[in-house]
Parts: sequence; structure tokens; C-alpha cells
Amino acid sequence: MRLINRILLTCGLLFAIAAPSVYAAEAEVTVRAILVSASKQPGETDRSLSRYESTLRRILRFESFSQLGSGSGRADIPGQGRVSLGQGQVLEFTTESSQDDRIRVQLDWRGGSRTFMRTGLVLRPGVPAVLGGPKRGDGSVYALLVIAE
Repeated sequence: MRLINRILLTCGLLFAIAAPSVYAAEAEVTVRAILVSASKQPGETDRSLSRYESTLRRILRFESFSQLGSGSGRADIPGQGRVSLGQGQVLEFTTESSQDDRIRVQLDWRGGSRTFMRTGLVLRPGVPAVLGGPKRGDGSVYALLVIAE
């Protein structure tokens, strides 16, 4: 009886090691978003945006940038997530696939009941994508930095 139990136990362990686990962790991504005000008026850029300033200037061609809010959200791949940005704005995202460290996402950037932008992007971890948004009341415009981590 002991021999049969040992054989069954050994077979069970070998099967568990060789077979892929049903409970294996799925791929996940964290999406960080930074809400920015971009202005044509000369001035200093917020220190919190210093690592992104050259990218913002190259893509948006504005003079100064201020951070208005930020947040992050997590989602499975494929899956859905949400980032609260502050000032009543949210970024909802749907991850579609991941290949070679690139993540395909669909983004829906909204403020209240107004949709600012719906678009699809391919994000690389740590590389910011810049979205230009609508005009603000003071003449500056909203922008959004989106970074996959």
C-alpha cells in the first residue's frame, strides 16, 4: 500500500510540475497618466515635469507646462482600467494585446460628460505618449502624458 501511495504521489508531483498551471498569473500593466496645462506664455515648467519637458516641447510646441493632476490604473492584458486625473477628468483604457514589450491600448479621455479624445496607441514601458487636448479658459490647452509601466 505504501508503494502505491508513493507512486501516486510521485506521479501527481511530476504532473503538477510538467503541466501549465491554470492559476498562472496573467500579464498586467500599470498605466500612469499626467494631466498637463500647456501655455504659449513664457514661464517655468513645473519641476515634476522636468523629465518630460523636451518631449512636451517637441510634440506640442508650447513654452511652459504645469502639472494639473496625475494618477495610475492597473489592468490585465487584455483588460480594462481607469485613471482618475483630477479636475473631474478620467482616462479609461482597454488593453488589447502585448508583444515584444509593446502594449496596444484603446484610450478614452473624458472630463465630466465631455469626451476629449478616443484613440488607440501602442505603448512601450517607460516611454511617454503625449495627447493634446482642448483649450482651457485661460488660453492654455490640456495635454496628457500616458506612460505604461
